[in-house]
Amino acid sequence: MESDVEAAFAEMSGPLRAHLLEIRALIFGVAQDCGVGPLTETLKWGQPAYLTQASKAGTTIRLGQHKGHPGDAALFVNCQTSLIDEFGSLFADELRFEGNRAVLVRLENALPKSQLGSCIRLALTYHRRKKTGGV
Repeated sequence: MESDVEAAFAEMSGPLRAHLLEIRALIFGVAQDCGVGPLTETLKWGQPAYLTQASKAGTTIRLGQHKGHPGDAALFVNCQTSLIDEFGSLFADELRFEGNRAVLVRLENALPKSQLGSCIRLALTYHRRKKTGGV
């Protein structure tokens, strides 16, 4: 983990950090499983962000806390994509969403790993799927 990303995680509250580090591990696991190549881990807007910079297969995933939802961990995607609509069509009953950019998970709840893993896969392959008509 890059030192600036590590510092960003260190500044988070314990419950938020724990959830987001779990999501981070899920992101790297899904990336390996779906063959999008190495991920670039950096900061965007002061938050940990994950890019398929080498393959350009997906869109950026950013982790943090939504300002309007301090009791939630948030997984953000580019608001110009159709990803939140896709996620909602698959997991409307299991996940919570904010607008067209965030998946929210209550800090007191266990992570819905299967559903989040599917959302992460869709984000990491977004551009690849668009090129092949899979979106």
